[in-house]
Amino acid sequence: MSAKTALIVGASRTLGLALATEYAHRGWNVIGTVRGDRRTGLHDLAEASGGRVTVESLDMTEPEQIAALRERLAERTLDLLFVNAGITRGNIPIGDVPTEMFVEVMVTNALSPMRVVESLRSLVAPAGTIGVMSSRQGSVGFNTRGGQDVYRASKSALNQLMRSYAARHADAAHTLLLMCPGHVRTELGGPDAPLTIDQSIPGVVDTIDRHSGEPGLRYLNYQGQTVPW
Repeated sequence: MSAKTALIVGASRTLGLALATEYAHRGWNVIGTVRGDRRTGLHDLAEASGGRVTVESLDMTEPEQIAALRERLAERTLDLLFVNAGITRGNIPIGDVPTEMFVEVMVTNALSPMRVVESLRSLVAPAGTIGVMSSRQGSVGFNTRGGQDVYRASKSALNQLMRSYAARHADAAHTLLLMCPGHVRTELGGPDAPLTIDQSIPGVVDTIDRHSGEPGLRYLNYQGQTVPW
């Protein structure tokens, strides 16, 4: 039986790199994307993988680069397309957020992942999985303390856009997942976050694999629990 193939968009470091590493260790073929031409941890992973991991260049905020990636992968079939994206520009009350900052976060965290999904969906096997990295902070129901206004709004927007996508493609058999990795110790999550990457990502992968072959959209955390919208 041939190995399954995953495309991890945004795999140069932290959560994305950990996802690529975890899938490679589980015997998958992994295509990971990085921005620009500088060397990253994904390049090191690829060199040590014996051909199991390959690196593609993509800035997903540039639509022409998404189209070019689609052409380069036109002959590939993906069992998993997973888009990992998340930037924050500080904990600023919404009234003080500059317009250009709002646009940058929304384009990176919400619009660009959906452009990737829309462009590459035809490469995903009929019973394959399409996932995007969401966040607990995208949950309106869980927002009882406020803070990180633009980041929260961008992840809520991503959730809503995925819900619209699921409705528009309701006849497709793809598994659709909004994944919450938990509050992880990364540059974005901060040094005081309760989870390490090694505690989060294996659970994310277990959850994705557990729902493989189940059509429809789910909003889940790294432990497989449903997150309220």
